[in-house]
Amino acid sequence: MNPAQVFSIVNAMAALQWLLLIVMPKWKVTQWLVNHAAVPLLLSVIYCIYIAGFFSINGGGFGSIQEVRTLFGNDNLLLAGWVHYLAFDLLVGFSIIKSAQASAVSHWLVIPCLALTFMFGPCGYLLYQIINKIKSSK
Repeated sequence: MNPAQVFSIVNAMAALQWLLLIVMPKWKVTQWLVNHAAVPLLLSVIYCIYIAGFFSINGGGFGSIQEVRTLFGNDNLLLAGWVHYLAFDLLVGFSIIKSAQASAVSHWLVIPCLALTFMFGPCGYLLYQIINKIKSSK
């Protein structure tokens, strides 16, 4: 498969997992997926396959913005970077769900945090931490 096809598949996988987190967080299938980190694990395998190309990119690396730009100029490594975001943002979403359920934070308050995490990772995590801190201080 070419990178564009894999991109479509991984996006669909992640979007479905996010939908389950937002719409059906307590469903046994969602809980199983969260507890076993099934989607992030699969994304991790895909990431490892694509990041292997890193070693063949002349001038690419992580020491400067120019080196990173060189890496992301390659579609396979751009895909690897995107899959990296998808996997880690999902893990953050799982952390939010687990924490919210353990702390009895209303899912209505968690939904914006999950949506923000899906789109802008750290912003959703920050919002959840603020909500959780306010709730726990009462």
